[in-house]
Amino acid sequence: MTELNQTDLRVLTTGNKRAWDTFVAAAAPVINAVVRRAMASYRLGEEDAMDAAQDVFVRLCANDFRLLKTFDPARAGLATWLAVVSRSAAVDHARRRRQSTLPIDDVPEAALAVEDRHIEKIKIPQGLLTERQTLILKCLYDEERDVAEIAVLLKIDAQTVRSTHHKALLRLRAHFGEEIP
Repeated sequence: MTELNQTDLRVLTTGNKRAWDTFVAAAAPVINAVVRRAMASYRLGEEDAMDAAQDVFVRLCANDFRLLKTFDPARAGLATWLAVVSRSAAVDHARRRRQSTLPIDDVPEAALAVEDRHIEKIKIPQGLLTERQTLILKCLYDEERDVAEIAVLLKIDAQTVRSTHHKALLRLRAHFGEEIP
């Protein structure tokens, strides 16, 4: 852990291989522990945990270390920040792996008949949501895009999409009451 706290992120984010190797060796125990715990809660095995841990390292160095450059030591320690990033990556990985538990042929046709249901759109007052919140809700619900797809489209991190979605729902719930699922 002390090696992790002594990591020079300026050198690391320049692409220095030695700095990256040292960082990986120091960060791996934290990342692996968090990912394993998250995978266990989704009842996924060691292979999935290894894949999710690898996803963390890929996220950290992707796009010229964009995510790693967002680390702010004034807000949290590096180990804590890595734990949050690792948990997020593990949850994303688990959600991608989630499989339907019921074959489509076993679902009653009435449950699939969406066109028979009356779906009413909610009128959202102008100015209640930010432009970004409105855009993300439109992409998620109207266009049925997933978080990763929206993140690529808007050139933002997937966690930002999830956070913006959550904040939008909180605003909607506060405005409309607990009627919105």
